[in-house]
Amino acid sequence: MHSWTDTLRFAFQPVVNLTTGAVAGLEILARPEGGDILAEARRGPELDCRLAVSAIRAAARKETLLPLFVNVFAGTLADLGGLASLHDAVREAGRLPWEVTLDICPPYTHVPQQALLEAVAALRGQGFRICADGVGDGDVPLRLLSDLAPGLVKLDASLLTRPAVVRSMRTLCDEMGALLAVEGVETEGQCAVALAAGAQLAQGELFAPPARLPAADVYVPPRSPAEAPAPGSGPSVREFVRPAALLPATASAGQVRALLTGSPDVSGVLLVDTTGVPVRSVHRSRFLLSMSGRYAHALYADRPAVKLGDPPRTVGVDATAWEVLDVVAVGERDRTSDDVAVVDEYGRCVGVVRLADLVRALAETRVEEAAGLNPLTRLPGSDAITGEVDRRIAAGRVFALSWLDVDHFKQVNDGAGFAAGDELIRAVGRALQQAATEGTRVGHIGGDDFLVLADPDALDPLAASVLDAPWSAGGRPVTLSLATVLCAPGSVSDHRQAAACLAPLKKAAKALRGASWVLGRAGVAGHETRRRLGRSLLASGRRRRSPVGQPSRGVSHGVAALPRSCTGAAAGGRRHRPRPVARPPPRRPGPRGTPAVEKPPGQVDPGH
Repeated sequence: MHSWTDTLRFAFQPVVNLTTGAVAGLEILARPEGGDILAEARRGPELDCRLAVSAIRAAARKETLLPLFVNVFAGTLADLGGLASLHDAVREAGRLPWEVTLDICPPYTHVPQQALLEAVAALRGQGFRICADGVGDGDVPLRLLSDLAPGLVKLDASLLTRPAVVRSMRTLCDEMGALLAVEGVETEGQCAVALAAGAQLAQGELFAPPARLPAADVYVPPRSPAEAPAPGSGPSVREFVRPAALLPATASAGQVRALLTGSPDVSGVLLVDTTGVPVRSVHRSRFLLSMSGRYAHALYADRPAVKLGDPPRTVGVDATAWEVLDVVAVGERDRTSDDVAVVDEYGRCVGVVRLADLVRALAETRVEEAAGLNPLTRLPGSDAITGEVDRRIAAGRVFALSWLDVDHFKQVNDGAGFAAGDELIRAVGRALQQAATEGTRVGHIGGDDFLVLADPDALDPLAASVLDAPWSAGGRPVTLSLATVLCAPGSVSDHRQAAACLAPLKKAAKALRGASWVLGRAGVAGHETRRRLGRSLLASGRRRRSPVGQPSRGVSHGVAALPRSCTGAAAGGRRHRPRPVARPPPRRPGPRGTPAVEKPPGQVDPGH
């Protein structure tokens, strides 16, 4: 009698890291030759569990060292309360639980959520990693997704037609500490959209189709300069994680040697304890060199490999690339090529990062950043600032976008000379950089125009530092004008709308004499004049002002009213001067003792 296992085959599809182009793992897909066994598994939890066990055994027969992704239905976990037989199969295959990610698949409707959460907690306690699969095309509630706290979220490629949704999911994943993947990517255009929207992993026909043999090489489209990671605190280490070659801490030197000689792409082996915490790092070159002596194999083959390893270098999953470089820099010089282990909050290894990947990515970032710098001030141009504005909008952050320039700069250049004007621009740029706090970005968009992106709390000290300073060019006194728009979450959709909100404020600031500062709020009519004629209105006592970032009380200063659409000129943007008061015609004095005589209008005094 034939069993369903006789006609069942498995295929392996790579999950690709979009930053490094490396294979991050293999998803094991059931490929029955006949019948719909997956539909039966959806209805039968025991059958679904047996499929997962068979997938692990199929991967063991292929002798792959890559992490594995195994599919299991949400209903299976809720009904069985865990997968004891899967845990046993992983151990029998010589793998460790944290090398296996369980892709929890829909449907979720009618699945007891509490039972599902308890089963996931038990599996996570055993060391398995958790992935929420089919998000966007399935029925997983957002609250349940948050409660599952997966380490990976897989989106369906159909959502790439809605990039805003993918960006929102990236923000949610960052809050949950998860990575974002897109599955079903078939074209280079889809790959570019996934990258631009913040996806870190992907899989699909574009990279490699499912195959009976695990793919060693995949195709990854070249990354365009516009998709390079933004400068700042540095790209996250999550973007560079590669699968780690893991062996238990009890492994012998012979076992390590067999792994290294059989896998030429493996640069090192991490020896981990029973909970997955790295205890020793074995570097490929140093280890094989120590085993290459005349009697080395006889002496060391059966000895514990930990005696030939070094203390592991580790960083957390939330570290940046620059922090990894700091870890490498403070260590021994002969270990600069060692892999750095990336660990989760429990200290368990989730992968490794290679120094070459980090240096290449950071160098590309610096090249792109340098290409966008203003040659006069060496400050970033508008692209860097507007890109960061869009990222803060997508993240739902409150921010303040400010524009600053020199009053009557053309007259300064014409009167004092272009050299004095250039030196003034450099000095203003330096002052802005010195006043900038963490989280503040300063850009020079050309001429005498600067853009400043900051948190609202950082505005007051920054404005005081540049507006209170005595500026001059060629001995001529100079003043500055500052305009700021505060953008709350949802008030603007992108950097273009924020710039449109800033335009009428700039006009209002330029209409004031002397050093001035005008502040408005996106989507709110009116503006405040925070400073005019070089004096703070708070210091002069003319009006009490509220801190930046809080609604002001009382009537707004200035005459410009910011329209709610933030796309047109300010209503009432002109300054209305008072009409001249009619004065009586001049009186011509008469002879002494006689009253003055009215001079008729238009009559000329013959004595003049």
